Amino acid sequence: MIADKWQDFEVIATGNGEKLERWGDVYLLRPDPQVIWQPPFDLSSYKGLNAHYYRDSEGGGRWRTKKPFKDEWVVSYGELKFLVKPMGFKHTGLFPEQAINWDICSKIIKNEKKEVKVLNLFGYTGGATVACAKAGAFVTHVDAAKGMVDRCKQNANLSQIPTDRIRYIVDDCKKFILREIKRGKKYNAVIMDPPSYGRGPNGEVWKIEDSLYDLIELVKQVLEEPVFFLINSYTTGLQPTVISNLLSIAMSDYDGKTTSYEVCLPISDKSKGELLLPCGCSGLWQKNFKG
Repeated sequence: MIADKWQDFEVIATGNGEKLERWGDVYLLRPDPQVIWQPPFDLSSYKGLNAHYYRDSEGGGRWRTKKPFKDEWVVSYGELKFLVKPMGFKHTGLFPEQAINWDICSKIIKNEKKEVKVLNLFGYTGGATVACAKAGAFVTHVDAAKGMVDRCKQNANLSQIPTDRIRYIVDDCKKFILREIKRGKKYNAVIMDPPSYGRGPNGEVWKIEDSLYDLIELVKQVLEEPVFFLINSYTTGLQPTVISNLLSIAMSDYDGKTTSYEVCLPISDKSKGELLLPCGCSGLWQKNFKG
């Protein structure tokens, strides 16, 4: 699945562990562990380059400015608008390849004859949240980082989402689900983009290979008349079929189908052929529509 509908974003070229990108009129060069091939040219010498994220010997890194640019700026994807800002650990606050999933979820929501209540776990800065709300859903956005939830609010405002369409929650996702179960809260759709590894507020260890299935089974308890269940993962080595199998097992009591796919971005430079940049994988369960 290729996110090829962007106007304000493109991957210009890749190579030697890096990707050269255009975000609006700003050009960034940053690491990508999937890029193990040789570049078509010296990416760091690109004429319009604004900033380059360098790795340091201790495993971290930092941005180095090549040409002045704004601290943050707005990019558009159709009717959606998002703030972009070079942040720590090479991120910009947006994962453009997820436009594939935004489009899929939006289409499903628009095909429903009733309001869809969406739960977005590990919601980050709200790309999926904003897309679903714009399509007409009511979205509960959950992330443990207050700064990311605040950025989601800004993105929703930029995209002119009515304030009553999104509920913002700063919390540990598992603890939030446990409380929702006790409260009897129900949702028609779930989106989750869990980390590969992490630690909870009390030192609990999260490892996606060991913990994902249990989380899915927990989340199932807040589902009612489910419309879709989408899981995305950036974990290297976790095959799309694994996510598909997890969803097929978890949602076997419902009338629906499961698909899985690698998520990719097109690379503009064609000097080395028609290349794609792999950006993780997704699995989607969706109900069977009648008629």
